[in-house]
Amino acid sequence: MKDYYEELWRRLPPAVALPDFELRLRFLMSEVRVEDRALDVGCGSGEFTARLARVVASVVGVDVAEEALSRARARCPGLDFRLVPVDGPLPLEDNSFDLAWASEVIEHVADTARWLSEVRRVLAPGGRLLVTTPSHGRLRLALGGIARYSDPLGDHLHLYTRASLGSLLREFGFGEVSVRAVGGPPLLRRLVLARAMR
Repeated sequence: MKDYYEELWRRLPPAVALPDFELRLRFLMSEVRVEDRALDVGCGSGEFTARLARVVASVVGVDVAEEALSRARARCPGLDFRLVPVDGPLPLEDNSFDLAWASEVIEHVADTARWLSEVRRVLAPGGRLLVTTPSHGRLRLALGGIARYSDPLGDHLHLYTRASLGSLLREFGFGEVSVRAVGGPPLLRRLVLARAMR
């Protein structure tokens, strides 16, 4: 599985334009608090980690791909970036973050149950999880190939709708779950945004 993620990053050009970057950034910044200890889960090349570092008390970026972390370290020297195992525990202390940000990550995770359990474990009580993922609502799925356009990094391992992502977060013990679809006309939304509390 590690090879899958490394290959995704090797195929990307050094300066990739992230889909719906501004939509995702507005969502993230609307939830940030100055005192937050933030975790960027699946930080990739550090675009969001760099933005978080400007406004929160501390930030750690983690990823499973060394190629992604190499790009992140070049982009943001001095920030804390760590390689984490694909299917193992996060090498982070329990209750050590107030905010976990996972943008365009959950659809690439093979063992979603373990991943969500680990993210929940490292969040402090009252901590917030923010997730973004491409929207795969019924109409988009029915139209077939259109769903693929929103995945610049490769094949998704899981497809989520607003309802399925909300159910999944509740199933893993997250509370105050709020999920919405944005970007594009109502029946063809491109992005699902979720907020949940530990």
